[in-house]
Amino acid sequence: MPLLKKEDQLRKEIAMEGALNVVKTTAITGKEGWEGWSMRVFTLGPEGFTPRHSHPWPHINYVLGGTGTLLIDGEEKSVSPGDTAYVKGGELHQFKNAGTGDFSFICIVPEEGDK
Repeated sequence: MPLLKKEDQLRKEIAMEGALNVVKTTAITGKEGWEGWSMRVFTLGPEGFTPRHSHPWPHINYVLGGTGTLLIDGEEKSVSPGDTAYVKGGELHQFKNAGTGDFSFICIVPEEGDK
């Protein structure tokens, strides 16, 4: 599949303990031909945050818009558009929206990480 339009991508509000105002849009997975990988876009609304968590797989993140923080390497670091972060498997991490508008980032994980 050479093109997956935005309106055809799976969009899901994340309702889980430790998360607030988080929407995940699944941009591409193995079903669309990217064998073994998933690319998602997370949007954190005002005061939003992902759960503080770790998992065995690594992931790559690219900040698209807004301002936020990333808990990584045991400390909270400011992130802004254009920043890239590599989170190692097993590393405790969390994203938070630090602004008044939306904060969004791309997250690429092995397929096992997108359940």
